[in-house]
Amino acid sequence: MILNNRSNEKLEGVHPDLVRVVKLAAHYTEHDFIITEGLRSIERQKILFAKGLSKTMNSRHITGHAVDFAPVVDGQITWKWPAFGPIAGVFKRAAAELKIPIEWGGEWKSFKDGPHIQLSRKQYP
Repeated sequence: MILNNRSNEKLEGVHPDLVRVVKLAAHYTEHDFIITEGLRSIERQKILFAKGLSKTMNSRHITGHAVDFAPVVDGQITWKWPAFGPIAGVFKRAAAELKIPIEWGGEWKSFKDGPHIQLSRKQYP
């Protein structure tokens, strides 16, 4: 899969290691996806937090350490939960190959965030 222009634009300002993971995942995936969000301003974070679309003001998006993705099924973006797992698996495969530790929000215990991939806070403070 080749990332579309919108996805590449959303990767501007994102940590280079995470960009490498995204691009390798796109190369491997059998499931199309787009990047919907990368680097995020504090102002945008405040808006998303106020709307309840984000649960924190300490988002890794603000520092360029996170991206959000959306699965594309039959040419359309879907937000249905089962579509996120296979793509997250490809992100994890790419990250393991590159030896770049990532976290998938879909595995969080308190707030499941299927579209969210971030660099590990431990290795990327």
